[in-house]
Amino acid sequence: MKTNENGSVTWQERAVDYARIMSRVKWAPVVEGMPNRSGGCFEKGTEYTGVPYSSVKSVGRYIGFEVFLKTFLAAVENPLSVLYTENLSGKVSNAAGYYGKVCSSYTSYALQCGIWYVSRQYGPSYRDGICLVDPQSAQAAKVGDIIYTSPPPGGHVEIVTAVTRSAGGEVTHVRVEESSPPTTKNTNRSAAEFDAHIAPDRKELYRITDLDAWRGANRAESFLFPNYAEDAATPVINRVLLLDRGDWVPYRRDQAVRINVMDRDGRGVKALVIKRGDTVVEDAEVRGKGVVERSFPTCGDYTAHCMMNDGSLSQACEFSVCDLDFEMPVEAVTVGEPWALELASDNMDAIIAYLYSEANEYNHRTVFITDQERRNGKVVIPADLVGNAGKWQVWLMGENKYGRLKKHRDFTVVERGN
Repeated sequence: MKTNENGSVTWQERAVDYARIMSRVKWAPVVEGMPNRSGGCFEKGTEYTGVPYSSVKSVGRYIGFEVFLKTFLAAVENPLSVLYTENLSGKVSNAAGYYGKVCSSYTSYALQCGIWYVSRQYGPSYRDGICLVDPQSAQAAKVGDIIYTSPPPGGHVEIVTAVTRSAGGEVTHVRVEESSPPTTKNTNRSAAEFDAHIAPDRKELYRITDLDAWRGANRAESFLFPNYAEDAATPVINRVLLLDRGDWVPYRRDQAVRINVMDRDGRGVKALVIKRGDTVVEDAEVRGKGVVERSFPTCGDYTAHCMMNDGSLSQACEFSVCDLDFEMPVEAVTVGEPWALELASDNMDAIIAYLYSEANEYNHRTVFITDQERRNGKVVIPADLVGNAGKWQVWLMGENKYGRLKKHRDFTVVERGN
């Protein structure tokens, strides 16, 4: 990471580095069938740059916020992972693969948020510490600026990651990076091209003047994820066995864990060893390649490795088994009245209640759960948070050192007197 003349690193410089963790990563599918948001599939053996686009919602997991980048890269190397066996197209709007990013989660990751802001909520109508750039032109653009495109058809955000100037100080080029199907885009436009890019009525160039004010309580450093150090490091992907969700990943207690013994280097496998912490929970003879499926009734942190024919041990896959659940004591939520979620978790901390109006895809609300609320097993949703009647969803998010899980429920909001 570069430092400025004072030897410190600005948040704008961090934003560029963090954006490029996701936009410069290279990967190649090992089999056919990984769906992309462009309507087809990523091709086996073709190298792609940037993480895939997929609006995974409450079903899949956002790379960087809910799983490590290395978890995605491990899943790419497993021909039987959820990247190839799960297709969210037609099941979840604007989604394709089980792991992915969208414009808002990509840019929010770069801007050091603990959870993404949907595109419309980037601007001064929703956030402090941000303003319109004046004039709206390349000559005024700075690194870290945001380009917001309003609907229809859908909102979009991009981030400025480089501004090139001539010897005389005139801006000659502006580089913009974004998450857009099928992966990410990295476009270095001339000043004239940039001006044309932001000229349409639906586009606005914003500048964050105070990052802490803009983020509020939504700061990455308050959570275990995003984990930029892990995402920036080059992982060593297991060549003997991988999980159906990759590696370094949490599972629900009610989910089966499918371990694909691949032995890609043909060393020969004779046993599979599964541990919870230091306790061996299984030491089973395994000969050759194949899938071993197991369920784990006890929450905890697990490893799985193979004993090879020559007596050596393979690299271990790491995963956790967790519980995350909640109850809503009320049958329906009333506009203008507080209500509560009763929390239950094991081997994972409940961190965020995320509310989503089905009538307005931009009407998202976030409640950050405190340590005291976790100890009490209850979080109160403020009276003024849900402002319209209709169908809503609430997602409870939890995290541990391996990632995040989501649990969602539908609920109805009614006007007073109904």
